Amino acid sequence: MKEIEKESWMVIVNPKAGLGYGLRDWPTISNQLNKSGVEFTCVFTEKKYHAIELTVKAINDGYRKIMAIGGDGTVNEIVNGIFIQKKVPTANIYLAVIPVGTGNDWVRMYGIPRYYSEAVKAIVECCTVRQDVGIISYNETMITHKRYMANVAGIGFDAIANRYFNKMKDEGRKGRGLYIIGVIKALLKYKSKRFTIKIDGNVFFDDYMFNASIGIGPYNGGGMKPMPAAIFDDGLLDITIVKKINKLWVLKSFRKLYNGKIYTHPKVVASQGKRIEIESFPSSPIEIDGEALGFSPFIFEVVPCSITVVVSKKFIANMS
Repeated sequence: MKEIEKESWMVIVNPKAGLGYGLRDWPTISNQLNKSGVEFTCVFTEKKYHAIELTVKAINDGYRKIMAIGGDGTVNEIVNGIFIQKKVPTANIYLAVIPVGTGNDWVRMYGIPRYYSEAVKAIVECCTVRQDVGIISYNETMITHKRYMANVAGIGFDAIANRYFNKMKDEGRKGRGLYIIGVIKALLKYKSKRFTIKIDGNVFFDDYMFNASIGIGPYNGGGMKPMPAAIFDDGLLDITIVKKINKLWVLKSFRKLYNGKIYTHPKVVASQGKRIEIESFPSSPIEIDGEALGFSPFIFEVVPCSITVVVSKKFIANMS
């Protein structure tokens, strides 16, 4: 007997997203969805990585449309769930997001509005594109793990700042300035390490490095633009490396991270490739889509055009 695929959306709500906005604003969001005629079933995450489990179960239960009410971390978990399940090809699953997170860098790439009514409108219009996904191997507790990446990973300074940020969130601290506090704390303590980076088998960088951003899209860190040339469906991973740099220069150059002119900085080099291998001396941590994970060495690979995502109509128009 052929399984019936559900036409409705499975909505996965992260109640802790956006420092609690996921829970606080869900009544408003659900009301907007109901008013717009969107059929859905709703589940709430209860722990870290729960959205992965819920996504796998939803797909196995016949859902082919998954909606995230959350931020970049929630998107990352859902994407990992889409790849872990083996019932249908990953590109057959639709992913939509109503952003309530603190960073919201993935939705920024696609012009998905922050206003809930406009985000719901984009879901009703259901304009879609297929995007690449990265797959990363890293070490944790002496074991090699793999994780899928929807947007951007940070190594070096960014990973340390992210750890400070997540620690403050876990302690219950709130406020839009938490990430900046994490950046300042990291800046006071971080020291550049030596990295060897190969792109498609060739050594691209072998020196002391302050930071590296690798990924699919241009944004991370709540609106920073470390990879302004990144294209979501070109089958390539972009990498931007900031060489060892004076900390005062970091502060002076901060604006270039937001205005898309990072490539003009004399301490910055950038490239693209299908496979990026990274070693550091000593070992270095990583953050993937805002989530603090394991340690080097790292291998990044790309899975081209492997998920279908709902974007804004304006984004589609700008592609023409």
